[in-house]
Amino acid sequence: MSMQLQGGNAGAAGATAGKRRMSLGSPFLYVTFFSSTVVLLFIVMPLFQMVSQPSLASLGETIRDPEVLSSIWLSVYTAVIAALIAFTVGTPLAYLLARHDFFGKKLIESIIDLPIMIPHPVVGIAILSLLGRGHPLGQMMAKIGLRVMGSVTGIIVVLTFVGLPFYLNAAKAGFESVPQRLENVSRSLGAGRAATFFRVTFPLSWRHMLGGVIMCAARAVSEFGAVVIVAYHPMIAPVLMYERFTAYGLKYSQPVGVWLILVCLTLFMLLRLVSLPSKVER
Repeated sequence: MSMQLQGGNAGAAGATAGKRRMSLGSPFLYVTFFSSTVVLLFIVMPLFQMVSQPSLASLGETIRDPEVLSSIWLSVYTAVIAALIAFTVGTPLAYLLARHDFFGKKLIESIIDLPIMIPHPVVGIAILSLLGRGHPLGQMMAKIGLRVMGSVTGIIVVLTFVGLPFYLNAAKAGFESVPQRLENVSRSLGAGRAATFFRVTFPLSWRHMLGGVIMCAARAVSEFGAVVIVAYHPMIAPVLMYERFTAYGLKYSQPVGVWLILVCLTLFMLLRLVSLPSKVER
């Protein structure tokens, strides 16, 4: 009997190996490898060319430039503020969409993704049309000392607008990953909705939420099209890079771009670390 099982296992292993040998010679596999290589080169080659062009001396000189430091700091600062705003105002909506079905839910989910699809200069014009001096809401904000055009406040509004969908979708996915029966058990033991959220749902979905915050911040750091409409000054890093390109060409804009890439790369490394499964999940 054992010999038969061993023979059967050997036969299965041989069949599997045969399938693998045949798949290695499959034209489809070669097409897949070729296509994957083209995609990776398409992404990597322009970035590698840009990063490798500036000398270390020019990179060091650029990062010591007060204007560059100020613009990078402003980009990071406003992006973090935008991400925190998205976390504060977006968490209740993400939880509502994850836990409840109601009329108009699909429409709301579509509206949430609109900032991703709309051309971003259009976003800037739309925000100015609502919060600028020509609209009653903009006039009311001006009376209390909040100016949108050409201000840090305007930059934060724009970055929150473009980054919010990334947080909402990540947080919603996190809440959906928590089994609802765990919340039901908590409620059956006498805990209220708020206590259940903070004791059960939040601890089990915080990785998704933190990942959403990092994605929101990373997206905000790289925004240009909407910001340049609302607030050309003070300059965030992408706007400064654009100005140096139009005024001086590639030589003076590339070092700023390299430092901006490093900032974005740092954020995405944090995102990957947050995405690693915990020991419990493993």
